[in-house]
Amino acid sequence: MLKIATWNINSVRLRIDQVERFLTEQSPDVLCLQEIKVAEHLFPHEMFERLGYTHRAIHGQKGYHGVATVSRVPFAEYSRHDWQDNGEARHVGVELQGQGKGLILENVYIPAGGDVADREVNPKFGQKLDFLARMTAWADKIDRPTLIVGDFNIAPLECDVYDHKALLKVVSHTPIEVETLGRFRDAHGWVDLGRKFIPAPERNYSWWSYRSYWRNKDQGRRLDHMWASPDLAGQATAHRFVEETRKWEQPSDHVPLVTEFDL
Repeated sequence: MLKIATWNINSVRLRIDQVERFLTEQSPDVLCLQEIKVAEHLFPHEMFERLGYTHRAIHGQKGYHGVATVSRVPFAEYSRHDWQDNGEARHVGVELQGQGKGLILENVYIPAGGDVADREVNPKFGQKLDFLARMTAWADKIDRPTLIVGDFNIAPLECDVYDHKALLKVVSHTPIEVETLGRFRDAHGWVDLGRKFIPAPERNYSWWSYRSYWRNKDQGRRLDHMWASPDLAGQATAHRFVEETRKWEQPSDHVPLVTEFDL
């Protein structure tokens, strides 16, 4: 069995103790982190090394964005796509070398897109749509078993948010974002493992704003995803979200997802 996790940690250095707790309690073979908010030369390697995550691919930058894949399974860094076409650190891909040999694991942090769902008024929203368009062109050419994970910053289904009608004009759930993400899905026939194992309309949130969560309001959205190539999806045996991390001290606003594979 191969266990792969993904988590938008919202600063890996600030929450290094939480990452250590998660690795100790859940024991994934591979962990993909997003929004690490640290330049590569300042990444906190020591804890990962101590726990046996001796293989690491870091694509970081100072203070913002950034992704990291850490693993007990050997891998080779495979790619770093600049799907936003502006140099931001939002992707790293690896190819597993040990268990699961040949599996391509893509770790991505899709832009949030700002507050206004209009690319003319809000350039960040246009950048998000263009990022997805470049991903779609890439996905159309994939010919190997691939798992893409991370913070997609889009809740695609009506049941992926706490109030579909109220959020139709809110960035992360607008029709144009959902349609654009749908084109990415169709370009490779991706299987959404979150909904394969937790079928709609079951509750399956991965993000809550700090304000609503602390006020005990379950106003969540499913922004984090694990999508598999069709052949790989058939080898997935379990999937869950680890919501207890949201109740830890000074938590990330996202919770981890974990998928198990029989490879």
